[in-house]
Amino acid sequence: MSSIRIAREKTAGGVMFLLTAASLLLVVAMGIGLYFKSAPILEEHSLWELLSASEWKPFRNQFGFFPFIMGTVWVTGSALVFALPVSLLTALFLTEYSRSWVKRWVYPALDILAALPSVIYGVWGTLLIVPWISERFAPRFVEYSSGYTVLASSVVLSVMILPLLVSLFVEIFSTVPQELRDASQALGATRWQTSRKVIIRRSLPGIFAAVVLAVSRALGETIAVLMVCGNLPQAPHSLFDACYPIPALIANNYGEMLSLPLYEAALMFAAAILFVVVLLFNLLSRIILYRIKKA
Repeated sequence: MSSIRIAREKTAGGVMFLLTAASLLLVVAMGIGLYFKSAPILEEHSLWELLSASEWKPFRNQFGFFPFIMGTVWVTGSALVFALPVSLLTALFLTEYSRSWVKRWVYPALDILAALPSVIYGVWGTLLIVPWISERFAPRFVEYSSGYTVLASSVVLSVMILPLLVSLFVEIFSTVPQELRDASQALGATRWQTSRKVIIRRSLPGIFAAVVLAVSRALGETIAVLMVCGNLPQAPHSLFDACYPIPALIANNYGEMLSLPLYEAALMFAAAILFVVVLLFNLLSRIILYRIKKA
């Protein structure tokens, strides 16, 4: 029996190793494929010129990706600023303060929000968020009266990543031992002090990992953002400017005008930028997470 058990363990270990290697090879294959597809535009233009130029005129062979990069940064960063405090406090309430009947209602609602297609969030943003921004800020800022702005995109995106963050934070806070809570309250700390000083501090590595996961999803979100961002190739300077994130650029243009020289290569280069940004962001976060755990 022991030999059979050892054989099964070796087989299971071998299968898991092969699956892990296959997933890593898939990432490498995607990166190599994007590089070769975008190679023609890199032969015509320097990398610095593509990343720093602001002119996007494919008919004139001008491919400046700076507005799209800044649009992605603005939308993703603003969405994280909106969603992080709300999701963090919601998760603390659910794990430390709420009654059981509240959890029975909130958890299914979070699951439903997480399962909704992106286009539904886009329609919601178009019908409610965009008109609200237009009516609220048009009297002060006439040029922003359209409502299709960074603010609309970030609000929609923050609502999309909110269920994911709340679910992850609830799981993370639930792993904190009850003995730490009891010890903190036994020393005279209030529940809020225990939440701040014990639970959040103990959960910092997990919180950081959850934020990285949410940002990785937000960076690649396409349809919902595309419907409310305005789709103007300009670098935004405020929340009330229209923008054009990289995923929206690819979704709007891929399949159209591919007969133009370098156009497909330009779109593949945009996908490569997004791929490299997500890869570097996750790698950097792993390094920071390792240092936090080690400290």
